[in-house]
Amino acid sequence: MGRADAPYHLPVMVDRVVEWLRPLDGSIIVDATFGGGGHSAALLDALPRARVVALDRDPDAAMAAARLGPRIAFHRSDFRHLQAVLTEEGLDDLDGAVFDLGVSSHQLDVGERGFSYRRPGPLDMRMGPDASLTADEVVNTWSEHDLADVIRRYGEERFAARIAAAVVRARPIADTAQLADVVAGAVPARARDHGHPARRTFQGIRIAVNDELAALTDGLDVALRLLRPGGRIVVISYHSLEDRITKRRFAAGATDCVCPPDFPICVCGRSAELRLLTRKVERPSAAEVTANPRARSARLRAAEKV
Repeated sequence: MGRADAPYHLPVMVDRVVEWLRPLDGSIIVDATFGGGGHSAALLDALPRARVVALDRDPDAAMAAARLGPRIAFHRSDFRHLQAVLTEEGLDDLDGAVFDLGVSSHQLDVGERGFSYRRPGPLDMRMGPDASLTADEVVNTWSEHDLADVIRRYGEERFAARIAAAVVRARPIADTAQLADVVAGAVPARARDHGHPARRTFQGIRIAVNDELAALTDGLDVALRLLRPGGRIVVISYHSLEDRITKRRFAAGATDCVCPPDFPICVCGRSAELRLLTRKVERPSAAEVTANPRARSARLRAAEKV
């Protein structure tokens, strides 16, 4: 897997992605979040007759795609626009899809992208230049109430109100290093035992900047609508908000009749569109987490169109 992603991003749960999608050899598989190309490279290696249509908002991802050969078509696009991408490729539907959500190691490691609370950089956090909102606007211009709401809802941070108040007092905040310091100073010392105190705040701001949760809802709907019968979808998420959206969408798709239980016959006419391949969420192995600590929060779910 090192040929495309070693300097960019170490892909997570590659073996499980390949196993769930292995029956699709000879098919069109969408890598909706290409990143460094690790999952695409593994699929192309394991499925010699498959083709991959890859999407990513990050312009840097195009360089990795160029090294994977003629069986991959790369599009710099949000996966919300999957249908338009397939139309451009002359395709009406797809056989498989993989979504590896969140921010890539490359984006975290390059301070200039503004994602990291451990490296100084601009208040950017955009996954691609198509995003109209930046972290600078959120941090330096949003009201204290709105800022706290984003940190609480998207970052799941219990000290959101204290953090938002501290940020507003410290304005203007110049870069990610200053923001991380302000956040750390607002979090009580007793709550600093589990990772960097700014982690949740940065997550919340990043999700808001990129509209990630709405994009995931839209992207899953599009992918499932375009998936052929027998086609499969795999989603890897990294926090509870993403996983909750995926779990609920898969569960809804796998549900038959929703009539009240006291109805003598079904009148809704609903039939399941999905079969759950993973009844419970899959997690990376201990060995993978040891080799790649960023995999520790990964959660994988898979489903099949029926």
